[in-house]
Amino acid sequence: MRRKDREVTDFNTMIKIIDECDIIRIGLADGDFPYIVPLNFAYTVDEKQQICFYIHGAMAGRKYQLMQKNQKCSFELDIPLEMDCIYEKKDVTMRYKSVMGTAQIEFLEDQEKQSAIDDIIMNRYDETRNFEYNKNAVSRTAVARLRVLSWTAKINPVKGGAD
Repeated sequence: MRRKDREVTDFNTMIKIIDECDIIRIGLADGDFPYIVPLNFAYTVDEKQQICFYIHGAMAGRKYQLMQKNQKCSFELDIPLEMDCIYEKKDVTMRYKSVMGTAQIEFLEDQEKQSAIDDIIMNRYDETRNFEYNKNAVSRTAVARLRVLSWTAKINPVKGGAD
């Protein structure tokens, strides 16, 4: 990381950034060009501080096929804070918080898939916590767990310096 002054190494601060995000972007291998997909997500942290993201979608299409073909991905989450025009320095910088890294993709099946939907994915937001969804759709839904292999976080704080 080039800007060590913006690096976040405190685990709890990194988790707080994830908590503030609604979208995760995953990068999948697709020949000469990566394929990047924005998704909503949920996550867990175990007693060893292992982070897993949970995503879901159709069991068809480009994203599903690429995840089946190569079970590795990159991920990125961010929170734009504000554009900062620093007039006295004639400089501009975006203030933000971000987390990015790599993960191993695992598709869940049967009871593990159902538990991930009910206990993790639907539990993330107040609006979905007690929502009665169509359980018949579960058989047509892919649920993947992304086990984080490596990750970093950065913050360009509102009261900070430009590049």
